[in-house]
Amino acid sequence: MEPRNLLYVELGKGLDRDLLKTVSMNWVIHKARDHHNVETLIEETCCDVGIVLFGDNSEGFCNPQLHDFLFSAPHLKWVAVLQKSTLENVKARQMISQYFYDYHHLPVDSQRLQTVLGHAYGKAQLARQLIEDRAVKQQLGVKEGLIGDSAAIMGLRGQLKKVARVDTPILITGESGTGKELAANLIHQSSLRAAGPFIAVNCAALPANLIQAELFGYEKGAFTGAYKQKIGLIEAANTGTIFLDEIGDLPPDMQITLLRFLELHTIERVGGVESIPVDVRVIAATNVDLHRAIEQNMFREDLYYRLKVLHLHIPSLCQRGQDLEMLAHHFINKFRDSNSTQIQGLSHSAVKTMYSYPWPGNIRELMNNIRSALVMSDGPLIMPEDLGLERRAMRRFVRTLEEARATAEKAAILNAFENAGSNITHAAEYLEISRGTLYRLMEKHAIEWPGKPVEDQDQTLDSNQHNDIDSDHSMN
Repeated sequence: MEPRNLLYVELGKGLDRDLLKTVSMNWVIHKARDHHNVETLIEETCCDVGIVLFGDNSEGFCNPQLHDFLFSAPHLKWVAVLQKSTLENVKARQMISQYFYDYHHLPVDSQRLQTVLGHAYGKAQLARQLIEDRAVKQQLGVKEGLIGDSAAIMGLRGQLKKVARVDTPILITGESGTGKELAANLIHQSSLRAAGPFIAVNCAALPANLIQAELFGYEKGAFTGAYKQKIGLIEAANTGTIFLDEIGDLPPDMQITLLRFLELHTIERVGGVESIPVDVRVIAATNVDLHRAIEQNMFREDLYYRLKVLHLHIPSLCQRGQDLEMLAHHFINKFRDSNSTQIQGLSHSAVKTMYSYPWPGNIRELMNNIRSALVMSDGPLIMPEDLGLERRAMRRFVRTLEEARATAEKAAILNAFENAGSNITHAAEYLEISRGTLYRLMEKHAIEWPGKPVEDQDQTLDSNQHNDIDSDHSMN
């Protein structure tokens, strides 16, 4: 067996001097001179396992430096070696439970200790690999503006590049907080308009009496207070992209004005008579059902089809599988320094609680929850109570049986595709249904088959720009 590096730290007096001899057969031991030397040794020796040898009392557990070096490397697994009587101390039990992989009583049982260290080494290797994998994936994700490695997020990257290369309007739908503005920005950055401006407008936040002036601008003297000419947001986005979020809240009269702009590609400022040509791509987004809004005469049908030349749907966070945990770790790393905390990650119970929560606020809610947990947590790991999800779950809206069934069906289909590698036959076998039934359910829930050949998708986009691209994928 190839020797492995082991970090050895002594705290207190009355130590078992035979311990080093016991473990020296299979390990290259790096003994710390004092607690100041521990972090240096971790960096220089690539140790994956460490032993902390405590004395014949519990004073070592009160050492303030103990917390510092236990946090030095999140992958490193520590094993405590101590007198059995030390466990009578409450502080000692708490420390071992929270910070140590395992513990061993004195006097040393050589065979048992070697087994414990071997298990710790195996777990540490897995933890190190996961950290490295996550760093690579997050680096790629941040570079492209997306976090996640599920089949959904991988497919979305391809969808965004496809719609970016054609200069037509796009309608993005999805629940609040799923990342619709992020998707619009990525489309802009990947398009030929990337050098131009990207201007985001929340239509719901603009006062009804000012929305036309804000979007189209106004001439000097157009109304009381118009002391000088102002360029509107659409004109300011010339040669670039304008993102109209919450388009479903646009007042009816403004829908007519926007429709005219989409048809003629010209605008008129408030109080002006000149038609001004504007070269801008329009991306709109909404979290409301526009079909229902059309039926209720709240949204113009002709504007709907003008905006929906291409269509992207952003699924909710609960439909993204393992991306949930990766996003949580991303936000921990992002906000940890600003909160001056030593939190290393999520406890197993916190992860379990997160996956059982429906996340009605999607990624925005997850981000805010993590920021709050970083402040509220007292230990090295975020616990379920730090997230506060149990209280929110008790207050959440109770869905109808039909809504719950539809959500469960769609989630099961997406999960089957991910496990089956997008093979529709295998996905049907996972679900224990026929291919025909699976096709009907996919149509019912607007799920696009992830295995559709790329060349077919290219041809569809190039030959018919009015084709919808219904993506069951999501992002950060």
